[in-house]
Amino acid sequence: MSGLAFENVVSLRAKLAKKEVSPVEVTEALLERISQVDPKVKAYNYLNPESALEQARKADVSLPLGGVPIAVKDVINVTGEPCTCSSTILRGYVAPYDAATIEKLRAAGAVLLGRTNMDEFAMGSSTETSAWGPTHNPWDLERIPGGSSGGSAAAVGGHEAFAALGSDTGGSIRQPAALTGCVGLKPTYGRVSRYGLTAFASSLDQIGPFTKTVADSALLLEVLSGHDKRDNTSAPRPVPNYSAALTGDVKGLRLGVPKEYFIKGIDPEVEKAVRDAIAQFEKLGGEVVEVSLPHTEYAVAVYYIVATAEASANLARFDGVRYGRRPPGAADVIGLYGQTREAFGQEVKRRIILGTHVLSSGYYDAYYNRAQKVRQLLRQDFEAAFKQCDVILTPTSPTAAWKLGEVSDPLQMYLADIFTIAVNLAGICGLSLPCGFTSKKLPIGLQVLGPMWGEETVLRAAHAYEQATAWHKELPPL
Repeated sequence: MSGLAFENVVSLRAKLAKKEVSPVEVTEALLERISQVDPKVKAYNYLNPESALEQARKADVSLPLGGVPIAVKDVINVTGEPCTCSSTILRGYVAPYDAATIEKLRAAGAVLLGRTNMDEFAMGSSTETSAWGPTHNPWDLERIPGGSSGGSAAAVGGHEAFAALGSDTGGSIRQPAALTGCVGLKPTYGRVSRYGLTAFASSLDQIGPFTKTVADSALLLEVLSGHDKRDNTSAPRPVPNYSAALTGDVKGLRLGVPKEYFIKGIDPEVEKAVRDAIAQFEKLGGEVVEVSLPHTEYAVAVYYIVATAEASANLARFDGVRYGRRPPGAADVIGLYGQTREAFGQEVKRRIILGTHVLSSGYYDAYYNRAQKVRQLLRQDFEAAFKQCDVILTPTSPTAAWKLGEVSDPLQMYLADIFTIAVNLAGICGLSLPCGFTSKKLPIGLQVLGPMWGEETVLRAAHAYEQATAWHKELPPL
């Protein structure tokens, strides 16, 4: 097998532009890698090699992503392809239109490769709640790849895709990126259109890229960003040249380290790797300052009230009439609803019930209203912190990847996102990149956070660190 599958997007673009390799050769090399690796990793729910090769034959390599195959999480609509959200309730559903992000990828010349596995309706932190079965971590096949975008993360981390799209509601891009050794970017809320994304929690969801390098992430963000009138949360702001922000240094940047993010229970190997990364930033000329995010301890509770409330409203449309399978033989409408929703998995049912409870009469003020007030305090914490620093450095996940089936307690699973959730509640941007390995050779992620619309500074800081280290060059044992 050629080494093409191990290229990143920027290096591949250079070879395509010089005609050292053709889009068809690139796509064939990647499909060969997938055929060898994916039976073990199970990153993909759906592949269409014929379509991918046809797109490759027509690809215009002068475009920003011309001839580059990219995978898409199975929660984003692609015309003519299944969009199941890894749920039995949507088995057989074929998307009739392209999401805004897919339109942008097509316009940039990308080759759409296939759909990647995920936790059902993006609810989970391990990709174990998928109705199609779990995805495996390419660094250790007995372990989870993180979630909910675990398929996209495993595809990029396992070199089965040069880049992939994911969605991040409470850390679902950054956490799996950390656990699979790749770069995951959650843009500012409103930066990338959500049109065509199946909603989980509308005020939190955001589409973003998985890539092998920070430079690739900057390029993907340039393609994906921009105002979309079809999404009333899309911001009418100009799109910066993110690639130009990658200066390679952090001199003059103030790097905030929040004391609340180095908590009891964090894996010592994770803490050491992150503290070593902070020290590396200092060597590069950054100024490290301690900051405080005092309401951090409430973030998980607030998230699971707000997110489940919005999920219960969004998933009400899956009733067998508007969306979802329609089982035969129901005696009445209530029977139809009941039989249809039996197809939801256990975790989805749990969150719908929880969300319906916190929105119900008598509990709305006690839970939902109070959670929204604390959410505002979390936003104010970040606003105050970013007056003292330019970016914030934290661990992405408190542990490295755990074994499949090892975590069965839902509350323990929810805590896997403890360092990422507050970012979605505040609407700011964040990126995870590799910063080390455990003694068992499992990837560790560093999270770089920026204020709203602060992606240029986040990418600049992350790129400078990446250039000074070699963690992103390590390959999984597949």
